Amino acid sequence: MHIELPLADTTVHLLPEGALWWPDGATLCTADLHLGKAATFRARGLPVPGGTTRGNLDRLSWLFDRYPQARRLVVLGDFLHAAEAHNSGVLCALAEWRARHAELELVLVRGNHDSHAGDPPPWLDARIVDEPWPLGSFACCHHPQRHPERWVLAGHLHPAAVLRGSGRDALRVPCFLSEPGLLVLPAFGEFTGGYTVGRAPGRRLFAVAAGQVWALP
Repeated sequence: MHIELPLADTTVHLLPEGALWWPDGATLCTADLHLGKAATFRARGLPVPGGTTRGNLDRLSWLFDRYPQARRLVVLGDFLHAAEAHNSGVLCALAEWRARHAELELVLVRGNHDSHAGDPPPWLDARIVDEPWPLGSFACCHHPQRHPERWVLAGHLHPAAVLRGSGRDALRVPCFLSEPGLLVLPAFGEFTGGYTVGRAPGRRLFAVAAGQVWALP
């Protein structure tokens, strides 16, 4: 179950997959995929499981199966995790995914990890841009910031919220973070971690868990 959120002069859908659907622009937005992060850790001698890149790309494909009217994907930074992501396993999975969605317009907003990883290969057929990148009423960014004319869509923070029960139990879940002029998406990548954000004046948090999105009080 998603939440419809009015922004600027339009409406976006906050999706339980941690992505954003903008119907008026036929656009899906994600942030912080960090493709190749597990491969990077293994290349640096840390024994972590594999398969996260294909898992993330499969989740993206599932979104486009769910929203066949989508014509564009905008990634709000940190598409690749590091230079070690340019390895045969990651690139092969990415090539297969791109072939499946060859008609899709792909826009990558450079993030801090992209600066270190380097741009993906030309065969990805992606439009690679720096922040802020204007898209309708929005400014697509990686780092949360304010824009004088547009509502900013951003990533970078990997925001998460802590849910507390009546006892001492607590659960931390990804969330969307909304403030006047700014919407921060949760990290889409499965192997990314999160940064706990709290309540603040003018801030709204939308938790993501168990296939749902809901506004926190």
